[in-house]
Amino acid sequence: MTLVKRTTLMLALGVLGSALGTLAHAQDEQVARMRTALASPNRPAEDKERDAVRKPIETVQFLGLKTGQTVIDVIAVGGWFTEVLSAAVGPSGKVIAQNPVFFTQRAGFAETEKARHDRLGNVQAVHGELADNGVVAQADAAITALNLHDVYNAPGGEDAAVGFLKGVYGALKPGGVLGVIDHVGIAGQNNQQFHRVQLQQAKDALTKAGFTIEAESNILANPADDHTKGVRDMARHTDQFLIRARKP
Repeated sequence: MTLVKRTTLMLALGVLGSALGTLAHAQDEQVARMRTALASPNRPAEDKERDAVRKPIETVQFLGLKTGQTVIDVIAVGGWFTEVLSAAVGPSGKVIAQNPVFFTQRAGFAETEKARHDRLGNVQAVHGELADNGVVAQADAAITALNLHDVYNAPGGEDAAVGFLKGVYGALKPGGVLGVIDHVGIAGQNNQQFHRVQLQQAKDALTKAGFTIEAESNILANPADDHTKGVRDMARHTDQFLIRARKP
């Protein structure tokens, strides 16, 4: 190897090493921030109790969420993931917590939502469809957790699920990531009654909505779940799939 080639190689390795070091530091900083936030005495105890099963830090890492990003919690419901995402993106980032209008009209919802968002400081509430609220091509990433089965099992079936996912697609920037988590259902079972959906059904709906499926993770798997019981029968510790999809 000539001196010039050797020097060029060393410079390239040095640049690569520096980039990897910067990435590792950013990830360490994010993890430390999330651990502190999730352990906060201000966070509801019932939310903390769910962390062992739901693995918030591992999920954020699998999806590749970064500090400073804008992310959407699609059908945020009570806000467990809203709080996780708030910690993941940090003060320089933003979380859009979206909920259907009918859900926000439940007794006590507005007060509870406002208190959480005021405490977190980097969350914007959106009630209704994302596009109707001007959230179009704005987000770096989105997540919808334990919601797709309800959409899929409603009268609209797959068409409704595809339409729901297209709404998220439109809210993401090109290259944006969508994480989908749900209770695993299997063929031959009453998945509507059990509040489950088949993995392949979710993947097909994502593809038809325009997403490219990048990866799947088993970090939320529970081998003790035989898929023949409802969510409440499993004390919410169901076998769950985790998909990372991307808007081209």
